[in-house]
Amino acid sequence: MPESGFDCDFQGRFAAVESYLRGRPGTVGIVVRDRVTGAAWRNGHAEDLTWTASTIKLAMVVDLYTRQRSGKLRLSAADHAAIDAMLHSSDDASATELWTRYSGRDHWAFNHGFPGYGLTSLRPQPGFGKVFPYWGFQKCTTTDLERLVSYVLTDLPDTERSAIVDRMRAVGPNQQWGVWAAGAAARPGVKAGWSDEEGGSVMNSIGFVGPQERYTVAIMNNLAGRGRQEDGRTTVSEVVRLLFDGRF
Repeated sequence: MPESGFDCDFQGRFAAVESYLRGRPGTVGIVVRDRVTGAAWRNGHAEDLTWTASTIKLAMVVDLYTRQRSGKLRLSAADHAAIDAMLHSSDDASATELWTRYSGRDHWAFNHGFPGYGLTSLRPQPGFGKVFPYWGFQKCTTTDLERLVSYVLTDLPDTERSAIVDRMRAVGPNQQWGVWAAGAAARPGVKAGWSDEEGGSVMNSIGFVGPQERYTVAIMNNLAGRGRQEDGRTTVSEVVRLLFDGRF
């Protein structure tokens, strides 16, 4: 087995991904981790600060569950419905509702918790609206997002982990791309994020693939004015197909 910890088949897949990306618009950060062996592969853009878009909603759910477990808040039926909507269809109104209710008087309550779930490079971005920080305007790295997914799978109590995993495996049609492209046999779970910032689109997809959620995957495509959202959706999905097609 190569020094990286991944077998020769995966090494060939990583090379195919790098070749494919040379002809695609924008920059793409990728991290893949094997939770069984501990091996991790990340490409040259994995440490780029990139708009999180709606991937941060997964971190919001983790934070809400964590604060409820510690007795700092009590989630209502309406809160749980908003969590479901965020994970199922990436509903923005639900995210704003929860941010408004639980970010605290200074709006920093979520951000204080985020580094503990792996988002150590996360930076809220000022200058966008009256609320700062705000869930919709933050940047992090692809490595951060992979750590977040790993945290969900490894560090959360079983009931919380299962609730999130089940929802990520049953997302709505608007999130069925990116990691979803691993195919039904891989039993993927996904949280997608997309936005138009800084004059260009960002298309991100994070989640897990394989039996017992063996592989964590995070991909961030910053098009930066060099392509449309559809270009990014195609790129991120093809990366996942190249990584996992035929592995399961």
